[in-house]
Amino acid sequence: MSIWIDAARVAAAVNVVLLAVLGTVWARNYLRLRSKHTLGMLVFAGLLFGENLFALYVYLIDPALSSWFSSDAVPAVAWRAMLLFHVLETLAIGFLTWVTLD
Repeated sequence: MSIWIDAARVAAAVNVVLLAVLGTVWARNYLRLRSKHTLGMLVFAGLLFGENLFALYVYLIDPALSSWFSSDAVPAVAWRAMLLFHVLETLAIGFLTWVTLD
């Protein structure tokens, strides 16, 4: 079971880092261009950043939930689904980061 939670934690942490990079680029572009499109991307990055920080909080820090997630109380099928969502999100954000920085 621990492999699922570890993989989900890593994916969420990578998402946080990539979204911080994207947020920095888009904030700088918004301050320079004042474009609604750039503002929308900045809000998008901010919301996903918050979602991934919350996931990391639940997985690592929250006293009740982190021990629950680390135990065998969560079925393996649920962990696989959560991991799949985190990994797909990481791939999408990674591609978006590559396109943005290119």
